[in-house]
Amino acid sequence: MSACDLDTSVPDWIIEHPETLTVFLDFGIDYSCGGKSLGYLCDQHGLDQEVLLAALLSKIEASGVPPDNALNHTGEGGHNP
Repeated sequence: MSACDLDTSVPDWIIEHPETLTVFLDFGIDYSCGGKSLGYLCDQHGLDQEVLLAALLSKIEASGVPPDNALNHTGEGGHNP
């Protein structure tokens, strides 16, 4: 499983971590967004990136995935589609 970050597209987030779908729906983000990055969509929707990342990480952690494998807060490494 790859780390995901703000540069990862929403569809790739959901492929890597299907449990995050409900978070995207709760934040009003269309998961079939044409492959746009999470960071871009946060900017477009006026969402706080850190709040959304925290919600995603919380959902992933609740599913039992180790946090080091789930999310890349630094933007380094991460998933590159």
